[in-house]
Amino acid sequence: MSNFPQMSRASAFGRWLRRRAENVMVLLLSVMFATFIIQIFARYALNNPIGWSEEVIITAWLWTVLWGAAFVVSEAEEIRFDIIYSTLSERVRRILTVITGIVLVALYSISLPASYAYVSFMKVERSAYLHVPINWLYSIYVIFLVACICRYCWLVVDAIRGGTPPDTDAARLSD
Repeated sequence: MSNFPQMSRASAFGRWLRRRAENVMVLLLSVMFATFIIQIFARYALNNPIGWSEEVIITAWLWTVLWGAAFVVSEAEEIRFDIIYSTLSERVRRILTVITGIVLVALYSISLPASYAYVSFMKVERSAYLHVPINWLYSIYVIFLVACICRYCWLVVDAIRGGTPPDTDAARLSD
């Protein structure tokens, strides 16, 4: 029982972190939308298109997708072959979670050094309009890799300990 308050605090902190990650996504989507509106206004009302807007929108979209995949999308929301996966027993789904988790951790870990080296190397280049170092813009990929490695290590350990694998049956999730 003495471990319960610590687990409760850790769980509350995890929920707080997830909400902050969602806040970052909302900010990114807001920046993307506002920039899009500015571009439309500049192009059609002022007849003066602005180039930097495309750069901001593409970067915000890249960050939104990878940030969301790393920190916001839950396991139940991940794309799977649901028609097969949801019909399997909990034990088999747990085994598949371990196998896919190990494979993904291995692949992400193998690609991490080269990805980091490439992103680091890109500090010599700057974006066309904003003149931001390219390594800043693409650093989200390295963050994504590290977050995914940690996430799948956690899922593998949880599955080995007997944790319930995510339920992805859309009929049961909608309740």
